[in-house]
Amino acid sequence: MKAIQLEQFGIDHLELVNIPLPTINENEVLVKTSAVSLQYLDLIMVEGNIMPNLNFPHIPVSEGMGIVEEVGKNVTRWKKGDRVLIPFIPRWESGKMTSYNNELRTGMQLPGTLSEFTVQPENTLVSAPRNLTDEESASLSVAGLTAWSNLVSLANIKAGQTILIQGSGGVSLFALQIAKAFGLKVIATTGSKEKEAKLKALGADEVINYNEIKEWSSEVIRLNDGIGVDLTLDVAGNQTIKQSILSCKENAYVGLVGFMSGGEASIDIFPLIMNYIRLQGYSVGNAQELTELVHAIEKNNLKPVIDSVFPIEKTKEAFLKLKSGKSFGKIIIKF
Repeated sequence: MKAIQLEQFGIDHLELVNIPLPTINENEVLVKTSAVSLQYLDLIMVEGNIMPNLNFPHIPVSEGMGIVEEVGKNVTRWKKGDRVLIPFIPRWESGKMTSYNNELRTGMQLPGTLSEFTVQPENTLVSAPRNLTDEESASLSVAGLTAWSNLVSLANIKAGQTILIQGSGGVSLFALQIAKAFGLKVIATTGSKEKEAKLKALGADEVINYNEIKEWSSEVIRLNDGIGVDLTLDVAGNQTIKQSILSCKENAYVGLVGFMSGGEASIDIFPLIMNYIRLQGYSVGNAQELTELVHAIEKNNLKPVIDSVFPIEKTKEAFLKLKSGKSFGKIIIKF
């Protein structure tokens, strides 16, 4: 089968190769990959900024979808031809995270989705939405699920609340769409004039350019009638967490879901304590929550935002597009 392998760290070392087809056991499913979605985690994995002791050769990328090709003799939930979402955390079926579930992640400790076929467990595969194409479905099991689990499972969003969306990456745009479907007011930030218009077109009620307003928390409060927001997802870490906290009202939720500007941060705990703000670190969700997201997508006909689609032969170009920071929505690689 075809696969993209990393022989050493660096985008230039992503190579298209032919490797043996994997075999399945009695409780596993062989999935033929149709589309995968890139995210910041994949980039820093490939560039060696995390997991420096990664075993080579390694197949990268953590999310995607495909078609069931073969099932083990004990598998009852799936049949050949089913469209399925590939899990990022294959052991996590439902409930809270455990040390056992947390040991293995697709594209990290396990081979990633950038191969023609992958082997998956029966119980954490989820049916792809019937209203989405393969390319649109490819970004649900990480980016979509991260937004859904934070907003719905953890923050328990309600109509009439206000959410602050940061930037135009996959998680942020999913959060915007989910929030609008639930009836929330959305304030968004961006550093691009061009993206301001795109965020408004997607449903943002207000947009702040953080290159023009450095201390944007005060503008968030001004645009929300003088009070802070009910929740935000902080996607950048080091350079944004202070402003994220200051943008919030009492009892607000701050989901820590990214570290694009660095993972180490110094924060003032006084506003956290005085305003009873909850900081929650969270990385994706479980298969049950992904199923809930699929149902919401089908019932509300939500369409993930795709920036561009690359063939597998142009994987390096896709990663360079991601690294440029100029994309609006997801970058997809299609088999």
